[in-house]
Amino acid sequence: MAHAFVPKLQDLPQDLPAVPLTDNKHGDCPQIIAGAPVSFAEDDALKQSPPPAQIEFRGVTKMYGLVTAVRDLSLSVRRGEFLTILGPSGSGKTTALMMLAGFEAPSEGDILIAGKSVAAVPSYGRDQGIVFQSYALFPHLTVRQNLEFPLEMRGMKAAERATRVHSMLERVHLADFGGRMPSQLSGGQQQRVALARALIADSPVLLLDEPLGALDRNLREQMQSEIKSLHKEFGKTTICVTHDQEEALTLSDRIVVMRAGRIEQCDTPEALYDRPATRFVANFLGEANFLDDPVFVSGDERAGAPESLPMVRPERVRIASTAAASLDNADRRQIVTGSVEEMIYAGPLRKYRVRVGNTVLFVREHVASGQQVFTPGDEVRLDWLRADVRSVKA
Repeated sequence: MAHAFVPKLQDLPQDLPAVPLTDNKHGDCPQIIAGAPVSFAEDDALKQSPPPAQIEFRGVTKMYGLVTAVRDLSLSVRRGEFLTILGPSGSGKTTALMMLAGFEAPSEGDILIAGKSVAAVPSYGRDQGIVFQSYALFPHLTVRQNLEFPLEMRGMKAAERATRVHSMLERVHLADFGGRMPSQLSGGQQQRVALARALIADSPVLLLDEPLGALDRNLREQMQSEIKSLHKEFGKTTICVTHDQEEALTLSDRIVVMRAGRIEQCDTPEALYDRPATRFVANFLGEANFLDDPVFVSGDERAGAPESLPMVRPERVRIASTAAASLDNADRRQIVTGSVEEMIYAGPLRKYRVRVGNTVLFVREHVASGQQVFTPGDEVRLDWLRADVRSVKA
């Protein structure tokens, strides 16, 4: 059946869901294009589009004298999304967050929140909750008073403030701590108070600046679970800045990896880890074995892709004695031999460093009963599926 016309978005009824206009197959950060044509497939229901962008960076550059901290940053964050900006020190991640928060002004470009430029809007007028690594609690106020403060600034009546504070303290498991001073709380409890204060005003955007950096490992893992639960419950558009790869992989819907003020890659945690685009991303998100030694790659393969670098993750590599039985699917695996240089016991994991030719490969395997343990000097066989090898930009 032929269609008489192709409607535009503005022609559709307000309660009719729009068809997705873009996808994220290639790891980019697409924006929804207003007014783009939408076609109807016969007998197919219209599909829901991704939520509209809540936050947009449009060609944002930030310079400090002759130093460029952020260079031509363009990024859209969808409503309700948890996006983490990840990168080493000096990558520009914190500067980007400070510009979004209103503590720094872009040298070039614009930042939009809910479709409106906030270039001329001070930080206190942007309706955002912010959690800093240092928590930034008011030391002279009790926990309850810390939570009441943003509500009082908004003119909320005392009775309503008390009800909301009590509810929030219960939600973060601090119902019995309202009368305590911040100095009387543990680091994890102070972090919960800071999160509660950022959430209680019901701002649509939540900004997290290295929120777990001051906590020990066990407490960080507990708080990661708590933050995921709070994000699911409140649905805030959340931007988190961190240098902790595990934190980013655990919390995020998408991750932006920054390097030298630019976006190196933007994608889901799974895609970034399994299909890194560059050597930098592969190295920054966990360990990586780069197979550029002639023992791994033939001359023809190197000549055919001079900018391509084969890579395999350590957990994809199997280790066995050179005397072990031959492999059933050897035609689908790459097999090399080498010498163990180091074995590290790490609780549930054993980590090996194995020298193969001029290259040291990393192997990571889960500890299991009856498993053979290799020591430095042992000759071993390593193998991995050829399908597990990824090609990254050198």
